[in-house]
Amino acid sequence: MEGRLTGRSVEELRQSCDTQVLGSGVRLTLDMADVSFAHAAGIDLLRNLRSRYVSLLNPSPFLAIQLEDHEGGGFTRAT
Repeated sequence: MEGRLTGRSVEELRQSCDTQVLGSGVRLTLDMADVSFAHAAGIDLLRNLRSRYVSLLNPSPFLAIQLEDHEGGGFTRAT
């Protein structure tokens, strides 16, 4: 992923992930290293995806804080 997760891109990501994750039981990993911003709807979607076993890889420090939950976040950093 890259750029900003706002408006239409939120719905496009939702549809793409629903097609991949719900249809086939595939575990999906999203590399967020190049995502510069996520609107509230984008944050909500990413939280929802994470709860459905989608891995979020390399969120920026800002996005990681926005995505934190009370259980500690659960992010992976590529090495």
